[in-house]
Amino acid sequence: MKLVFATNNKDKVKEIKALLGDNIELLSLKDIGCTEDIEETENTLEGNAKLKVDYVTRKYGVNCFADDTGLEVDALDGSPGVYSARYAGENVTYEDNVQKMLGEMRGRTNRKAQFRTVIALNLNKEQYLFEGICAGEILESTKGSSGFGYDPIFKPKGFNESFAEMSLAQKGKISHRGLAMKKLIDFLYSPDDSKSPGE
Repeated sequence: MKLVFATNNKDKVKEIKALLGDNIELLSLKDIGCTEDIEETENTLEGNAKLKVDYVTRKYGVNCFADDTGLEVDALDGSPGVYSARYAGENVTYEDNVQKMLGEMRGRTNRKAQFRTVIALNLNKEQYLFEGICAGEILESTKGSSGFGYDPIFKPKGFNESFAEMSLAQKGKISHRGLAMKKLIDFLYSPDDSKSPGE
């Protein structure tokens, strides 16, 4: 099966390829010649995931999935949420967002946070949604050099390491994206007559 992942984020593609196995060929937007930037204009993760996947399916006629992920921090009333990738502004680096978050959280005792991923899949003219949540906390300083995004300052619940101190395989088993992807993969590999939205 060929499946397009509606992203140009090489880090995300690498992470998902490690989870998918050999039976599904994963293509990126670049692989299908989609170079335009699909603007995330919705105010929910679900809305953005649907917006991206519908755009690609409509324009390129391919089976496709898209994800949107947000870091939701208790002390910041669920922010940055849908704005996680551009928390420190437009065209910023991962490091810019991390430093802004560390600044916002300075001196706060409630450091609870969760990562939430929503995946929208368009497959054979049907749409399905999958969600993954990973609870944890925001660290007071960066730890580790692997991963990307907020990984150096996010410590998942029940672990002593940040996401950035974990291997891809270890992170994939417990991360928000890994959990949402597991639901997607289980769905893709399930017998055809048992297909369900995978909620």
